[in-house]
Amino acid sequence: MKLGAHIYLWTERWSDAETGLFDRARGLGLDMIELSVGLDVKFSTALTRRAAEAAGVGLLVGPGGEWPEGADLSDDDPANRRVALEFHRGIIHQAAELGAVAYCGALYGRPGKVLRRRPPAEEFRRTAEGLHTLAEHAAQAGVKLVIEPMSRFRSHVINTPAQALRMLELAAQPNLYILLDTYHLVTEVRDYAAAIKSVGDKLWGLHACENDRGVPGGGLLPWPDIFTALKTTKAEYVGFEGYNTGIGDFGWRRGMFQNVCPDGDAFVREAVALTRRHLK
Repeated sequence: MKLGAHIYLWTERWSDAETGLFDRARGLGLDMIELSVGLDVKFSTALTRRAAEAAGVGLLVGPGGEWPEGADLSDDDPANRRVALEFHRGIIHQAAELGAVAYCGALYGRPGKVLRRRPPAEEFRRTAEGLHTLAEHAAQAGVKLVIEPMSRFRSHVINTPAQALRMLELAAQPNLYILLDTYHLVTEVRDYAAAIKSVGDKLWGLHACENDRGVPGGGLLPWPDIFTALKTTKAEYVGFEGYNTGIGDFGWRRGMFQNVCPDGDAFVREAVALTRRHLK
């Protein structure tokens, strides 16, 4: 199983000046790095790919940067759904240029958008149609499409593994997978091991974060149970995600109001040690 970490543990935005992070990641025992891209993230895909390949680091891409206004695959307005399709298609193309393994995130909606209403009956169906189109496009590009359930405070569309599985069933596209994030699971499930096992062969990976989004270990999450369950699946990846709270007000702007990650290297060292201990 490959281990990786998100760039936000070290930097606010990816750029050509950040490619030295790949060698640093390898030195910390990582196999992969997660890049966040978007309208405000400008860099050379060719340069990033060369640097990652030279360091022996794989790439995973997510849409953590700026989105177009209104873009949302689940939106009531078909115009906003079309904008989302084009936005995600563009990132899939970028991921393919990078040689990335997968494009992963809350691709079914718009992170941070929570509609406090009973969902219309057609919301899941139209979202599944959009994901089917994207997964098909991603398959042609050689990129896996991976959706990540988020907590009720970040999305109203998919919060639980059961909802993610239902979405995959409706989308009916084999190139669509699931990544679970332990931080988001905290408010949505009661049995973490059962939740992980329930996803079965469609589980591509796990974001291992503590209940406060800090380094895994020492919090509320039952890591022995989580990793034991993970070993029963075909998951390929464990990633460590958080926001560096030592970079100006970056953490604050990302909703991190406690200093849980002042040092990305220290975060990764602890996370890698805990994960290897439980996965051996």
